[in-house]
Amino acid sequence: MWKALLGAAVLVGSACTVGAYTLFKRVIPRQDTLRVDLSEMADMQKWEEYRKFITPNREWLTSQKLEHITIKSYDGLELHADYLPSSEGGNKLVICNHGYTGRGMQDCSSIAVFFHNLGYDCLIVDHRAHGQSQGDYIGFGILDRYDCRAWIDYIDKRFDKKKSIVLYGVSMGGTIVLMTSAISGLSASVKAVIADCAFTSPYDVFAHILHRDYHLPVHPIMDINNAFCRKKAGYGFSDYSTLDAVKESKVPIMFIHGENDDFVPVWMSKKNYEQCQSEKELLLVENAAHAASYYEATELYQNKVKAFVEKYVI
Repeated sequence: MWKALLGAAVLVGSACTVGAYTLFKRVIPRQDTLRVDLSEMADMQKWEEYRKFITPNREWLTSQKLEHITIKSYDGLELHADYLPSSEGGNKLVICNHGYTGRGMQDCSSIAVFFHNLGYDCLIVDHRAHGQSQGDYIGFGILDRYDCRAWIDYIDKRFDKKKSIVLYGVSMGGTIVLMTSAISGLSASVKAVIADCAFTSPYDVFAHILHRDYHLPVHPIMDINNAFCRKKAGYGFSDYSTLDAVKESKVPIMFIHGENDDFVPVWMSKKNYEQCQSEKELLLVENAAHAASYYEATELYQNKVKAFVEKYVI
């Protein structure tokens, strides 16, 4: 009997290890193709409607004379961004942060055009292990917050701290800007943060997907997966969270989330909002799935964002 129990335990342990490693290989290493199912963002009929809005914005943006900029990360990676100055000049600049397995010019084209029309310079970044930026492993905000700070420092140095900066991010990009907002010594040039459908931590969002899609227990799979990530990518899934960040951040924050988001649950933004100690607003968008709020309710989204940033960016 003991041998049978021991054999069963070994089999279960082996299966959990294989499952954890499979999950790690699927989500953490660099992936140069989109791995998020578009149906997570909206049903396909809606997505076709969204494309009618997104495509002209992307075509206009890519037709502009963009400056390609590179900087070095704290750990020696070459990071890339595209820079579009305002046609009006001025002191306002937005740093646009894309989502998981996306690219700046792919995910942020429409929001960049919106900010450009408000008179903002736009810095559209590719995160580490995405697009034209170097890196073998995706940082899920825990590493990328320091990259975002490096971009802020670059803007401060280039423009002698004369730019008022808004940090905008969607999905993983939303998590990045929230985590960045609480970094010690953050530049006073950062005037506001807008986080659209941010997850609270890599651990929370992976645990949600593990349960939702695979009906598997969080433990021990997440514990094993976390060990793989720490060894390979240099961080653990619970090393930091947006809940840690918003308790410390002094920057005004606008939280946005689609009420039909089943990929990053809406409770994550609600909890971020509840825990936030700085000036804050919460916009929940009806009928919007993951990362689809801007396209589902464009006028509402634009009006709310415009009113929010005008409070803090002069």
